[in-house]
Amino acid sequence: MTKGTVKAATLMVQGTASDVGKSILTAALCRILVQDGWQTAPFKSQNMSLNSYVTFDGKEIGRAQGVQADACRILATTDMNPILLKPKQDMVAQVVVHGKPYSDLDARTYRESYLPQAEMIVKDALKRLRSEYDIVVLEGAGSPAEVNLKDRDIVNMRLAGWADAPVLLVADIDRGGVFASIVGTLEILTPEERDRVKGFIINKFRGDVSLLKPGLDWLEERTGKPVLGVVPYLPQLGIEDEDSASLDSKRMQSKRNESSQVKLADQLDIAVIRLPRLSNFTDFDPLQEEKDVHFRYITHLAEWGEPDVVLLPGSKNTMDDLRYLNESGLAERLKAFAQTENGWVAGICAGYQMLGVKLLDPHGYESDHPELEGLGLLPTETVFTSEKRTVQVQGSSTLFAENSSVIVIDGYEIHMGRTRYLQEAAAPFQIKAQTNGEASGSDNVLHGDGAAADQGRVWGTYLHGILHNDNFRRAWLNRIRKHKGLPPIVGGLRFKERREAAFDRLADHVRSHLDMQRVYEMMDVSKPWKRKDVEQ
Repeated sequence: MTKGTVKAATLMVQGTASDVGKSILTAALCRILVQDGWQTAPFKSQNMSLNSYVTFDGKEIGRAQGVQADACRILATTDMNPILLKPKQDMVAQVVVHGKPYSDLDARTYRESYLPQAEMIVKDALKRLRSEYDIVVLEGAGSPAEVNLKDRDIVNMRLAGWADAPVLLVADIDRGGVFASIVGTLEILTPEERDRVKGFIINKFRGDVSLLKPGLDWLEERTGKPVLGVVPYLPQLGIEDEDSASLDSKRMQSKRNESSQVKLADQLDIAVIRLPRLSNFTDFDPLQEEKDVHFRYITHLAEWGEPDVVLLPGSKNTMDDLRYLNESGLAERLKAFAQTENGWVAGICAGYQMLGVKLLDPHGYESDHPELEGLGLLPTETVFTSEKRTVQVQGSSTLFAENSSVIVIDGYEIHMGRTRYLQEAAAPFQIKAQTNGEASGSDNVLHGDGAAADQGRVWGTYLHGILHNDNFRRAWLNRIRKHKGLPPIVGGLRFKERREAAFDRLADHVRSHLDMQRVYEMMDVSKPWKRKDVEQ
C-alpha cells in the first residue's frame, strides 16, 4: 500500500446541541471500525475545552480526540484536532494551533480575523489524515444550526462538505424535546446541508423502546430520513469526559440514585475543590472507580463536610482561581484542615502551584495580579512564564512506597509556571520525557518534580495522570487508610486495563443498537473494502 495516493472514507457525527454525546459516540464508532479491521482516525477541526491531552511529541489537543485515538489504538497527533480553544476569561480564549499556543483572542477577533486563516489549517490536517487511514470519523461541535455562526463555520456543515462526509445527527432524549430538536435543526439547514444528513441517532434513552416507536415512525415520515439507532443510556462508561459540563450531568445522575451519596464506614471521603476554571478533571477518574473511596466535588464552603482528603485540581487561570479560594473562605478552611486537623491534601498542576508560599506573575501571563500569597502548605514559589511546557513523562516515586521500594509512574505536563523550592527539599518524583527513541534535550535527563510535606500528608506535582498509575494510587490510599486505622486494600483497581475493556464494552453497546450496515453503506464502504492503491 502506498500512502498518500488515496483519500479515506469519511463519516461525521454532529449533534442537535452540545453535550448530546457526540464525543462518546464518535469514540464508539472508532472502536467499532477498528474491530472490523479498518485503520481509523478521529478528527475534530476546532475544539473548545479545558480538558486537554498531550500527544507523544509534547503537543496539546482536546482530550476527546486523544481518547478517540486511544479507541482507534493509534497515537494521537495534532492533525486530529488542529485548533484547540482554551477559555481563560469571559469572551477570551487561548488559541492553540497544532498543539502550541498561538495567541489569546477575544471572540470577535477570533471570528473576524482568525477563522479565515483557520480554514486552510483545518483542510490541510484533514487531507493528511485521509492520506494515512482507511476511514476518518469527524466530530462536529455544538449544533450545526447556529445561524449566526454558519457563514464562517469550520466545524460542522462546511467541514462535512470539505470532507464529502455523510452526517449522522445525534439528539439527547434525556433532555426532552428530542423530536423538536431534530426537526428544528433540519429546518434551519440549507437544502444542501439537509441532504448531507443521512440519518439520526437518539442517544441516552431510558425505558421501553416500543413506547417510542410511534414517534420514530412520525420522525422518519416527517423528514424522509431513517432513525439509525436508539442508544440506551450506558452507566459507568469508564471513559473520560470531554469537559466540565459533564460534571453537572454526573451530579444530576447521582442525585437520581441517593444511595450513591452515602459514605460507607470503610471508605475514604475524598473531595475535589471544583475551581471556576477547572481543567483536566479527568485526573480524578480512577478515584471514582475505587470501591474504598467516596468521591465528590465541592464548590462552596457549605459543602465541605468531613473529608479525609481534599484535592486541588488543575486550572486554566491559577491566579484568579486562587483569589476565588480566598474570597470563598475555602482557602482558610483548607489550611486549617491540613495544619490543625491532620487532613490529607494533594494538588495537581495549578493545585500544586497554589499549595506553595507565593505565586508571581510580573508580566501578566495569567492575570493582572503580579503577586499573590499561596496557601503556604508547601515550601515552593512559582513564577509564570510565556513558555508553555507540554510533555509526556515517565519515571518513579518512593513517596508512598513500602520497604524502600520504587513505584514506576507516568503522566504528562501542561503548564506555564516554573516552580522552585524555598528551602532544601527532596523531590517526591523523578521523571524524564518519553521520547519514543528520539533525543529530547534536558527533558530526557532524569529530574525532580513536585514537593511533599508532613511525611506525605501534603504533596503536589505537575503530573497530570499521576492518579492513573495504579500502584502509586493504591499506595497513597493505603497510607491514608493506615493513618485512619483502616486495613489496607491488596491489589485493587487496574484502571488502565479497565479503560481498554471499557472501549470494547461501549462499542458492543452501540453496535447492538445501531444499524451499522447502513452506516457502512453511507460511507460507500463494504466488506471486504479494497483501497484503490492496493495492487490487485
